[in-house]
Amino acid sequence: MFRKNYYTFLLAAALFFVGSATTYAQTGMASGIVELKKADGTVVPLADVVIDVFRTDIAGKLPSGKTNKKGEFTILGFLPGARYAVAVSAPNIRADVFMDIKAGDEKLRFSVIEGDGKRFTEEEIRKLLTNIPKNASGGELTAEQKKQQEEQTKQLAKYEAEKKKVDNINEVITRSLSEGSKAFNEKNYDLAVAKYEEGINADPDFEGSAPVLLNNKAVALINRSIEKYNAALKGDPSGKAAALESVKKDLTDAVAASSKSLQILKAATSTDAKAQKAYGIEKSRAYQNSISGYSRMFSMNVDNTKGQEALTALEEYSTLETDVAQKAKWQLFLADGFRQAGDSPNAVIAYRKVLESAPENPDALAGLGLSLFSVGAGKVPEDTAQMQEGLNLMQRFADVAPETHPLKASVKEVVDYLKTKQLTPQKNTKSSTKKKT
Repeated sequence: MFRKNYYTFLLAAALFFVGSATTYAQTGMASGIVELKKADGTVVPLADVVIDVFRTDIAGKLPSGKTNKKGEFTILGFLPGARYAVAVSAPNIRADVFMDIKAGDEKLRFSVIEGDGKRFTEEEIRKLLTNIPKNASGGELTAEQKKQQEEQTKQLAKYEAEKKKVDNINEVITRSLSEGSKAFNEKNYDLAVAKYEEGINADPDFEGSAPVLLNNKAVALINRSIEKYNAALKGDPSGKAAALESVKKDLTDAVAASSKSLQILKAATSTDAKAQKAYGIEKSRAYQNSISGYSRMFSMNVDNTKGQEALTALEEYSTLETDVAQKAKWQLFLADGFRQAGDSPNAVIAYRKVLESAPENPDALAGLGLSLFSVGAGKVPEDTAQMQEGLNLMQRFADVAPETHPLKASVKEVVDYLKTKQLTPQKNTKSSTKKKT
C-alpha cells in the first residue's frame, strides 16, 4: 500500500510547506552522510549533494535526492535483495560512485574530494556497471531469480508512478495556495475561492493541506459576502432579495468549509510535534471562521436559524482557545451578532461566556445588560428580576466605559426607562455572569 508520510501545513499567517517523502510497502531504506575531505586533511559534512541511485542487477533508477545541511541523506524505495549503486555529485567536488548498497544499510559514510562538479549521466553509470556479475556467483540468473527481478521491476514501476502522482498533487496544492493567496490579497475573492478549491480537490481529505485550504476558502467567502452585503444595501432595492440570498450562500459555504476542516483535523493521528502545533493553529482558525460566519448570518439578517449550531461552535472553541483575549474577542463577536439579530436569549448565553474570563469587559457588560432587559421586558408579565440584573450590568458598564463608547446612548436610554419602573442599580452583581435557568 502506497502512502504519504509527510506533514504539510500551509499556514495562512506565515506560510510554510514541509517537504514530502513517500514509501512503498515491502521496500526499505538506506541512510548515511556525505563528507568532503579537503586538501588539508580536514573532513566536513557536505550539504546539497545530489544523490542518484541506480539498480546494478537490472535497469532501474530511484528518485534523486539531496543531503541536508548536516550532510545527511535517506534513500527510500529499496527493494529486498536488490543491489544499488549510489552516485554523489555537487559543485566543486569530484563525482563518485559507491557500490553494493542495499536496503537496511545505515550510517553509510561517503567521502568525496574537491573536483570539477561533474554529475554522471545514467548512461555513464551503466558503462561503469557493465563488469558487475549478474549474480553472486558470476553466472546467469536462475529462473526464480528472473521471476523475482520481474516482480521487483513491476513494484518499482508502480512506486515511481505513485510518486509521480503525489508529486503532481503537491504541485497543484502549492500552486493553488500561492495563486489563491495572491488573489485574496488583491481582493479578487472569486478567483481566490476558485484557486483554493483547486487545491482542496487535489487531495480533499489530507490533513496536511486540506484544512489550511478550507480555512482560507472560508475567509475568502466571508470577505466576499461582506462586499455583496454592502453592495446590496446601496444597490437597486428590487435586487436586494437575490443579493442577500447570495450573501447567505457564501456564509453557509464558509461555515461548511470550516466544519470540513475541523472534521479532518479531529481525525488526524500524527504525534509529530510540528504537526500537532499546526493542527492546533488550523483548528483555532476553523472555529473562528465558523463563529464569524454565524455571527454575520445573524447581524446581516440572512439566516437566524443557526443559533444552536453557533453556540456549539462557541463552546468547543472556548474549550480549545487558551489565549483569554483572543477567546473573549470571538465570544463577543458572536454575542453581538445575536444581539443585532434580536436574538436576546442566545445573546445572553454568549455574553455570559465573555464575562466568565473577562468580567469587566465593557462591551460584554453593555451587551448582556441590554439583552437581559430585552428578555425581561418581553415577558408577560415583565420579569423585573432580569431587568434588574440588566440594569446592574449597565451601571457597571457606565462606570468603566469611556463616553465615546458606541453603546453609551443605548444604555442610557434603557437605564432612564428602568428608572420609571422604580428600579435602581445595585452594586453587588458578582452573580450576574452566571447563567439563569
